Amino acid sequence: MQRKQMTIYVDTKRCMNCRACETACKLEHDLPAGPRYTMVSEIEVTRNGIDKCEFLPMPCLHCGDAPCIKSCPTGAIYKRPEDGIVLVDQSQCIGCRECLWACPFGVPQFGAAGLMEKCNLCVHRLDAGDTTACAHACPAEAIYVGTVDEISTRLRDRYATISRSKMVED
Repeated sequence: MQRKQMTIYVDTKRCMNCRACETACKLEHDLPAGPRYTMVSEIEVTRNGIDKCEFLPMPCLHCGDAPCIKSCPTGAIYKRPEDGIVLVDQSQCIGCRECLWACPFGVPQFGAAGLMEKCNLCVHRLDAGDTTACAHACPAEAIYVGTVDEISTRLRDRYATISRSKMVED
């Protein structure tokens, strides 16, 4: 069986900093103060000579070639073979933080027990045929979850439609 790599994509053009994704994630996973599996960062940018803030939700992207997996000395971080979702077996984690240093996005979190925890792509919801809590809660529909091919197709369709409608307006 060919593996389908699941991932999450955030359309930063649509994100409006409501932080509904952060809240929904914390509620879904019953997270105490401290760990956040999705963090919205503010980034200052200059576009066409205009300075402004853009917002960037940063959940785990479930990388195809995840550096956190390679860096984990105990094998606590692994991929589900059927869909590439990166998961953590906390019973194997020793809290060394090698995964945090290896992750280019700073995604791994360490809770009160000192063990690594992170976005699991709401695997329990996906297995039940639903979407992630963050995607479900996003009022701007900025969060897409699916295979790399599904997300690419969705983005091509969305922006082709926008481009066509702009041509009609001109």
